[in-house]
Amino acid sequence: MTKKSESNMRKNTILAATTNGLKIASGNPLLRHFIELTDWTGAEIERLLKDALRMKKDALKGKHKAVLQGRVLGLIFEKPSLRTRVSFQAAMSHLGGQSIFLTQHEVGFGTRESLPDVARTISQLVDVLVLRVFEHRTVEEFAKWATVPVINALSDVAHPCQALGDLLTIREHFGDLAGRTLTFVGDGNNVARSLALACAKVGIKFILSAPKGYGFDQAFRTQFAAAADANLLAETPNPNEAVREADVVYTDVWTSMGQEAETAERLQRFEGYCVDGELMAAAPKDAIFMHCLPAHRGEETTDEVMEGEQSVVFEQAGNRLHSQKALLRWMLDA
Repeated sequence: MTKKSESNMRKNTILAATTNGLKIASGNPLLRHFIELTDWTGAEIERLLKDALRMKKDALKGKHKAVLQGRVLGLIFEKPSLRTRVSFQAAMSHLGGQSIFLTQHEVGFGTRESLPDVARTISQLVDVLVLRVFEHRTVEEFAKWATVPVINALSDVAHPCQALGDLLTIREHFGDLAGRTLTFVGDGNNVARSLALACAKVGIKFILSAPKGYGFDQAFRTQFAAAADANLLAETPNPNEAVREADVVYTDVWTSMGQEAETAERLQRFEGYCVDGELMAAAPKDAIFMHCLPAHRGEETTDEVMEGEQSVVFEQAGNRLHSQKALLRWMLDA
């Protein structure tokens, strides 16, 4: 079977079930989404990274293969975005395809039109969908009804696309990933959860250093243990202890979009968790500093660290382009 014919089967061999008079797309063994990293193997992630590195080298030489010519990427964003939107649209352009961007205001899940109707309609018009949403259940429900691959570009539970770009950055700096240690200083949020899973899948130990009440919940620990080696996950409230053997020191904002009402409380609770020059000095000299951006300089990190020699944050941001090119090719069998 050719890649093109297999891709066509993804759209045309949906097995329909009926619930409350609605046809639900289900049971299609050829349709795979990228919503969380729990069901992606280390070998699959390594393949994506290998493809991303190859395409990055080609891109630096001005070489782009139009393997997705004639394909269309649909993006529906409930949240604002800089890196995610631009990297996906640039990736699709590099690959010869086109993209259409829609906001929640234009789509209106549950107001202007029901989510199942939107998913089934737009599936007839594009080849792959990227969603950036507030609630994780939105992307899960959308994927249930869609008849094209759905990519989670951020939800309140997961940010798997960020994790792919992060692993690509670590691979470029250290080569082999297995045996490395990444310390995440800050909130056990969606970025931390996806990154912890991604790290474990490729053999990186993940250490979370967060104040009491902001670490991983038991539901995530159970999910992690079912999907990866539980020995590759650790937590400690002491950031100095956490970074002592870190190859990567990573942080994110203490207050994410949708948590603005908690800002004052979070600033107080996270006091002492700023990744500043003193904390970086407690890590090995060859450790790198990473941040998924945007950064609140003066809160979770400082100018000294962001602009320091160990910082790779802007290269990290750029690698979203290349990792997502590899992901789009995988999703569309190109």
